[in-house]
Amino acid sequence: MLTSRHLLCLSALWLAIACEAPQDAQTDIDPFETVTAPEGSPVARHGALSVEGNKIVGTHGAPVSLAGVSFFWSTTGWDQEGYYTPETVAYFAEDWKASLVRAAISAERQGSYLTDPRGNRARAYAIIEGALTEGVYVLVDWHSHHAEEAPEAAVEFFRDIATRYGEHPNLIYEIYNEPLNTTDWAETIKPYSELLIEEIRAIDPDNLIVVGTQSWSQDVDKAAADPVAGDNLVYALHFYSGSHKEDLRARAQTALDMGLPIMVTEWGTVNYDGDGPVDEDSVTEWMDFIRENDLSHANWSVSNKAEGASIFKSGTSFDGPWTEADLTASGLYVREIVRGWED
Repeated sequence: MLTSRHLLCLSALWLAIACEAPQDAQTDIDPFETVTAPEGSPVARHGALSVEGNKIVGTHGAPVSLAGVSFFWSTTGWDQEGYYTPETVAYFAEDWKASLVRAAISAERQGSYLTDPRGNRARAYAIIEGALTEGVYVLVDWHSHHAEEAPEAAVEFFRDIATRYGEHPNLIYEIYNEPLNTTDWAETIKPYSELLIEEIRAIDPDNLIVVGTQSWSQDVDKAAADPVAGDNLVYALHFYSGSHKEDLRARAQTALDMGLPIMVTEWGTVNYDGDGPVDEDSVTEWMDFIRENDLSHANWSVSNKAEGASIFKSGTSFDGPWTEADLTASGLYVREIVRGWED
């Protein structure tokens, strides 16, 4: 079995890179000064989130269901990092009425945090600080399919994020995007998660932590049968409407019935490969399921890549201002869902 000690011993070469990561990146917000959420904003209304049973609740004690968007991989050189700005967060918070944004901080391959910690760390700061300014919640996602191969990188990253921003109720940690179907829950994903949770909780004892689940964050039933110990932990469920339907909802319902709190940290209107047409019938069934269970969700993705899941049309400027004419069919459809969501 892979233990936390084994995980810490993996990928030692990465430490040489991590040591070069700047701790003094220029930001607009003093990370050691608490930012008050604007009056009427989602964070002002709900405050610090916590888990009660299989629900996420606000300080008022009632279930909270957030709706928003996920940014694309933050990878340097993949041509989508230009959207990682506070101004983009403001657009979604103000025009889409989003209550949640997700920063997908790339953690594998060239150009990711593993080879460009400076650039990817700065992108995380930008999205977090945009969320603080707008008073929306922000998922800080370690976007990898192989996170157990470099756990010390994840530890270093989340310790920095927790130290800078952990006092703010906006912050939600997502410690593993999508483990593979061959990455075993009990032997690998769970001990990795326990390590990351321990490190984050040493700095931030309260904010939600999202735990990735086996098979691209779909096997929530396996996690429900053997959950991680701790408070304010929720589990990731991902789906793409064109590919994933009643069978996956049934597994998710089983997990919920077993008491597992779930957050849909990534979903698409199209096929699992991120392409294809919008499957409106399937999206409607998924949104009904999400509403019935008071789940929160973030749509993939803030991107102008030429694929069906992108919110922006190919060639759309990184700078805005954006109008409906800049949105893809998926972007237009999801905008109406998010704008009409009651959080």
